[in-house]
Amino acid sequence: MTAAGGPTFGGLGSPATGVVVTGGASGIGRATCVALAEVRRPVAVWDLNAQGAVETAASCAKLHGVASHAVAVDVADRAAIEAAAAATASALPSVGGLVHAAGVGMPGPVDDLDELSWGSVVDVNLRAAGFLVRALLPALRASGPGAAVVSISSVEALVGHGALPAYCASKAGLLGLTRSMAHSLGFDGIRVNAVCPGAVDTPMLAPLLATPAARRAIEQRVPLGRVAEPADIARAVRFLLSDEAAYVHGTYLVVDGGMTAVG
Repeated sequence: MTAAGGPTFGGLGSPATGVVVTGGASGIGRATCVALAEVRRPVAVWDLNAQGAVETAASCAKLHGVASHAVAVDVADRAAIEAAAAATASALPSVGGLVHAAGVGMPGPVDDLDELSWGSVVDVNLRAAGFLVRALLPALRASGPGAAVVSISSVEALVGHGALPAYCASKAGLLGLTRSMAHSLGFDGIRVNAVCPGAVDTPMLAPLLATPAARRAIEQRVPLGRVAEPADIARAVRFLLSDEAAYVHGTYLVVDGGMTAVG
């Protein structure tokens, strides 16, 4: 699917700059849009799921009175990203933040890897992150102090999983890209960070969590004893986009209920 400008929903407005959120139709992306709208930041909801993007944007506008914009976009398509950036720039007064929450998994051991499964995961999870920043960089630079980028990585960037080679590689690559962009963009006043969630109750993990034994096994690995809700991750993202994180740059925040702390 190529990018297409979707509907813009007016509201009471906000002095804060807008934030582009990829994967905003569901899961962590949708929760992030809602968390940002709660503090009256306009949101541009980007997702391959056009209807889901529209629903998220409409909900943010209705419940929190912020300007919001929905765009149907395949982030694996560089031309679609650039078209979506142009549509968003026309729809929102300014864009001062980016959250790359879109992601795919495709589990399977390394002996089952093929070009399609490897490429589709790396293109969405990692390659898109660089081209998203490139497309939005003029807007981020123009937005003034406080511009920030947050990528959704994973604890699988830190602890390997034999059934997720492409996913692990792409999420670890996001941390390297975060450090590189922090070095180059910090001089423009643009902060760049990442969040590494653990197990989260999202559509990606839903098939596994639907099996009671599998869910219990995951919960037993988490010192807090539960799987995260998308809002748990969204609040951490909101913090990294805020002025309260004004000196947090070039790093990642693990939000996993203590899972990696105990191995």
